[in-house]
Amino acid sequence: MEPETHFQLTSSAFAEGGPIPVKYSCKGENVSPPLIVRDVPAEAISLALIMHDPDAPVGDFLHWTIWNLKTDLPFLSENEVPDGSLQGVNGAGQIGYAGPCPPSGTHHYIFDLYALDALLNLPNGANRQAVEAAVTEHQLAKATLMATFSNK
Repeated sequence: MEPETHFQLTSSAFAEGGPIPVKYSCKGENVSPPLIVRDVPAEAISLALIMHDPDAPVGDFLHWTIWNLKTDLPFLSENEVPDGSLQGVNGAGQIGYAGPCPPSGTHHYIFDLYALDALLNLPNGANRQAVEAAVTEHQLAKATLMATFSNK
């Protein structure tokens, strides 16, 4: 039986299931929110994050991928891309973070943090499919944080 993990992802800017502040959206500064990482599995070599919006009219819209984060990272500061980490192309076709920007209504934003058994051998600017395939191959554990944003 595998040991129970308490791997967690939270934010000091919003609560689980709560609204993401305007600052982190296209209506604000469009910077990535601060994220807090707890109880990374001891065997993990790196972390990867995928932020997406399953409610988007075009399907599951990708807002951010970042990988090769260090496992001893207690938090990711606002708008931070730590040394050694890489970012992929988001749904807007740009490398890096794209904040919530729903055309209407309230959307759910999912932050999936993965503990991995390796560094990902992907170039900066890799697409979603490449990142997800690499994550699937190396995943040890997953922590999820969900929040909402309304275009009002």
